[in-house]
Amino acid sequence: MTTPKFDHNTVFPIFALTFVDILGLTLILPLLHLYALNFGAGPLEIGIVAAAFPLAQVLGVPVMGALSDRYGRKPILLISQISTCFGFIILALSNSLWMVILSRVIDGVFGANIATAQAAISDVTTDENRAQGLGLTGAAFGLGFLFGPAISLIALEFSDSLATPAMIAAAYSFISICLTLFMFRETLLPAQRRTSLALMNWRTWLPDVSLLKRPQMGLLMLLMFAQQVVFYGFESLLGLFTLNRLGLLGQGNSLIFIFVGIVLVYGQTRLIGKWKKKYGEQRLSQIALGLLAVGLLLLALTPAQPHPFYIKVAAEREVATLAPSATETMIGQFAVQLPEDTNRGFGGYLWLLAALVPLSIGAGLIRPSLNALITQRATRAEYGAVLGLSAALVTLANAVAPVIGGLIYQQYGMTAPFLVGAVVIAALLIFTVGIFRRTVLAQIPS
Repeated sequence: MTTPKFDHNTVFPIFALTFVDILGLTLILPLLHLYALNFGAGPLEIGIVAAAFPLAQVLGVPVMGALSDRYGRKPILLISQISTCFGFIILALSNSLWMVILSRVIDGVFGANIATAQAAISDVTTDENRAQGLGLTGAAFGLGFLFGPAISLIALEFSDSLATPAMIAAAYSFISICLTLFMFRETLLPAQRRTSLALMNWRTWLPDVSLLKRPQMGLLMLLMFAQQVVFYGFESLLGLFTLNRLGLLGQGNSLIFIFVGIVLVYGQTRLIGKWKKKYGEQRLSQIALGLLAVGLLLLALTPAQPHPFYIKVAAEREVATLAPSATETMIGQFAVQLPEDTNRGFGGYLWLLAALVPLSIGAGLIRPSLNALITQRATRAEYGAVLGLSAALVTLANAVAPVIGGLIYQQYGMTAPFLVGAVVIAALLIFTVGIFRRTVLAQIPS
């Protein structure tokens, strides 16, 4: 039996609107703490600003996903994108801290753009090529995180106002609305919709936790949450880690994140389709977990060797002028030990890049493969609900990961979060091998 051909023409509009959505989001993410500081916020208030969006998404995304199962993907996408655009405009016009928080809550509660786009891709793909399709939304994430912060920095070079990046983000959000209006074709036909959901039924406005009773659904959701806690903890602490080990500041870390983005995009566009055909989603998810564990272990073992151009006195002076990171502000101030400017070289930098290859490839493969397995345990009319629940768990993980990672670092040292992450991922891998071997993951017919 031949595998159905992947239809790029059908998926491209979904990829395009997802990329533009992510571009708007990543424009303002690196600046959130500055919006809060602009109104005299302390560490607690900055933490609330950082947590407002993911915590609101935990409540909103599963509901919006379920509504897309009932009323179609296009209207829910438009509602989500309009609310996101409105949230960015509120952020640009903010004259108090509560308006900054309100902007993030509005975007979080109604902003189910990505989960709904994933549901649309699931509608137009088959079990054989769904992981490849969902990988394209991951590639959109990678590209967005490459270009969004760069556009934000350029905007601030030409304007001293924090309103400028927010208005640019709103403009990108408006473009995504236009793309949805004029390019996106409804992927969930009326006959395929979940007609049991109704706006006047109070159960519609609650996450459908009954889906977790499906065979292996709870396990897959647990895997999604746990791996995201580990990976986002890595992301949030990477800048502090490279400063501690290699003496890298802004420009050096920018190159690191660009490298991670390139590897992520490569894995999600070039590897996931081939490896899925060869190994299947179950084995692919295990390969991804293994790569994550190896990458985190290698990262923790990065030698403390500053780069050749590192000068400790200059680095200390620059660090003293930097605004606190999101992780620092959520758990309180803590010292970052800078390396001595002896034994300089490229060895530590090259080791780090080598460690980031398996880590980034694993990160690029794990979510599409898990989401593909999750959709196989649901009917077509439930794709929005299950992917919304999956996305909500990811955002919840994003809210708690910096705190957990930062506390582990504070108590046990800079390498500890990555060592703990490697152990957790390895344990999950062993656990899934045993579970998958003992049980048959029965698919739900669409």
